[in-house]
Amino acid sequence: MALSEKSGSIETLFHNERNSNPDQKNGEQFMNDKHQAAGWSRALRGWLRALGCLTIGLGVFGTGSLRAQLAVRHPEGVTHGFLLLRTLENETLAVGDVIQNSNGDRVTAQVIFRFKDGSVHDERVSYSQKRRFRMLEYRLSQKGPAFKTQSELFINGTSGEVTVHSWDEKGKEKVETSHEKLPADLANGMIPILTKNLPADGSAPTLSLLVATPKPRLTKLEIDREGEDAFGVGGSSRKASRYVLKISIRGVAGIVAPLLGKGPPDIHVWVLEGEAPTLLKSEGPLYEGGPVWRIEQISPVWAKEAK
Repeated sequence: MALSEKSGSIETLFHNERNSNPDQKNGEQFMNDKHQAAGWSRALRGWLRALGCLTIGLGVFGTGSLRAQLAVRHPEGVTHGFLLLRTLENETLAVGDVIQNSNGDRVTAQVIFRFKDGSVHDERVSYSQKRRFRMLEYRLSQKGPAFKTQSELFINGTSGEVTVHSWDEKGKEKVETSHEKLPADLANGMIPILTKNLPADGSAPTLSLLVATPKPRLTKLEIDREGEDAFGVGGSSRKASRYVLKISIRGVAGIVAPLLGKGPPDIHVWVLEGEAPTLLKSEGPLYEGGPVWRIEQISPVWAKEAK
């Protein structure tokens, strides 16, 4: 249902929430409400900047509970894999690498996509896996014509420092820096790892995700198991668990998002479970307002086999 210019408008929604007696509002207060509503609307546009890794994203750490953090069921180690980024119509957009190294309880992982048009998506995360997963440092860089906004996001999970760099069409840089109270269950850059370590009892966890709007904003990430899908390997049939990831925007902005048609879309991931689980495929946007793209593991093609 479309919003009217009367009681159903965005401005009136905030007007009624903050003061149930309209007669007490003067013109200046109404304009303040109107600007505040517009600000919330603008903030909703940037929620996807931290979602890059979703589709393949304390001096302040103490604010999260241990119960919210996922326990380490399958420790990570050294690996190097290959990824393919395609549209849902199977058009190849980019080829990628996932590179991971470990040093004691600390693991560093990188996912990088190099697009045919020269664009680069570069995502790096460092995390601890001592009994429970904890994000330590996160960087995301998206540059090139494939992305609507040229941007870089940095999160220091230890100090709470968050920095967002963005560039407009003329190349002018804008920098937003702040210090946040980050929860211990922050999941930026760790979705491929966390979906392989979901609770064995089948319970659906809710984690935290920091998005840039461009100002930092904490949201909730809900992970639910939807069912199973069959796939084949060398003629044999296997089954993968399909999970849906939903982003929940807190506060009044979360109420307004569906009304504006700007609610975050669902992300889907497929995980082969068992003694050594692995993420096989994901579908979702890589950037704000972007189309749904598919990311899958691929195998090398040797020169004599290439066409």
